[in-house]
Amino acid sequence: MGKRKKSSRKPGPARQKVPLDTTFTCLFCHHDKSVTVRLDRKEGVAQLVCRVCDQRYQSKVNHLTEPIDIYSEWIDAADAAQREEQIARRPVASSSRPIPVPASVDSEDEE
Repeated sequence: MGKRKKSSRKPGPARQKVPLDTTFTCLFCHHDKSVTVRLDRKEGVAQLVCRVCDQRYQSKVNHLTEPIDIYSEWIDAADAAQREEQIARRPVASSSRPIPVPASVDSEDEE
């Protein structure tokens, strides 16, 4: 013989989605809540602007993109640009010796 079916439990309260930030701290001037992100999904472009130092960044968006994604891309792009700049300005190691210049062929012929 089977047991009686218990009445199903009522679902608990729905979890509230915590809204993601839309204003962020600027990487260059370090002001809190000075960077805003505008998403134009119709055009497929996002614009990030700092109201204090007027730093700007632009990126492509899709239907899943959120403002935090654009801010993260901006951080990554700034880090990559800084790394490229450091590579371009890499100083010569102090322990390296100058390469000796071979004697020219003309000087031997004169003797």
